[in-house]
Amino acid sequence: MPPFPQIRLQTPRLLLRPLQPTDAPALWAIYADAEFMRYWSSPPWTSLAQAQRLIEGDLKEMAAGEHVRLGLFLRTTQALVGTGSLFHLHHACRRAELGYGIARPHWRRGLMHEGVGALIDWAFGPLGLHRLEADIDPRNLASAASLRKLGFVQEGLLRERWIVGSEVSDSALYGLLAREWAGRGPGTA
Repeated sequence: MPPFPQIRLQTPRLLLRPLQPTDAPALWAIYADAEFMRYWSSPPWTSLAQAQRLIEGDLKEMAAGEHVRLGLFLRTTQALVGTGSLFHLHHACRRAELGYGIARPHWRRGLMHEGVGALIDWAFGPLGLHRLEADIDPRNLASAASLRKLGFVQEGLLRERWIVGSEVSDSALYGLLAREWAGRGPGTA
């Protein structure tokens, strides 16, 4: 896979770009929010160093073409409002897992749909992927609805897959094929 550090995607309201060290405080503020992290696969962050380490690791892994994480920034203010990522890239099978999150003050505004739609366009377009997968906590009804709106289909349920702190949760598995996305795009889904 080619290196990814130069990716820049735009939507009507968002700029998607790799996170930089200066984004660490804003990223930490998002991931330190317990309600945002409610259905995440790890507990809320407790220090700025966690954001700094994530960004440092991302920059190395993106330069190696191993995964993509883009910050979702409001075009009007340049404020970081979330992230979208493609990880566990399987080059031979042209598939990846999709991850995303929007800061709580920006929920229910369609920003996740807009930003992730642009990332899906890039994944199935220039990146040439054939399949995307998403793994969510089935209790996260908003995320499930968003995935369905983007065209994902629930393909399975893995029981008691995650243990975060003392809480055990299931995983609902969703999939989307390039041919199912073709013609939809984020503006038509």
